[in-house]
Amino acid sequence: MRTLVIDSATEACSVALLDGSDLIAGESRMLGRGHAEALVPMIAALPDKGRAGRIAVALGPGSFTGVRVGLAAARALALAWRAELVGYPTLALVAAMARAEAGVQACTVAMTGGHGEWFAQDFGSDGLPLASLASLTPTATVAASTAPLVAGSQAEALVAARGSGTALPLWPDARRFALLPPALIGAADQPLYGRAPDARLPAA
Repeated sequence: MRTLVIDSATEACSVALLDGSDLIAGESRMLGRGHAEALVPMIAALPDKGRAGRIAVALGPGSFTGVRVGLAAARALALAWRAELVGYPTLALVAAMARAEAGVQACTVAMTGGHGEWFAQDFGSDGLPLASLASLTPTATVAASTAPLVAGSQAEALVAARGSGTALPLWPDARRFALLPPALIGAADQPLYGRAPDARLPAA
């Protein structure tokens, strides 16, 4: 079965079309902003305009807008194509990429969050989470991080602040989707924002 993978949760925006675990085509761009304008043309540029029997989308954490843009596109295409829709955690893909680059070992993933915080999570050598996802201040992330290998957009900053370890500056890339442990691919009904939304309803 072909799988269209969409990842727009972070500063990076990437798409990929896979046949089983084999990459057919894909693209990754470091956008910062503008995911809503770039994502659909990137999908349309794939072979057969990205059409697939399964669509996998990054659930976050990341920017609220990026997560919503990816989910909206994935849900619309799944409905139009009558395709299966699945989701995966963004930090888990970064951990899987780190394991592929540095060898099978445990790692901490640290990604840029909101309001100066970092999204952080520890993963074991099997690629599965060892702890729950957290949004922490850089100081708290440094104190909580123990794995020698650190991956993610804030990996270099964390290792520098800690004074030890190996940093792999990585952003999620849909083209590496096949590296994910199957156990971490599931329903796409709940986005992983990583922290409470900034906007709140007024009190009654």
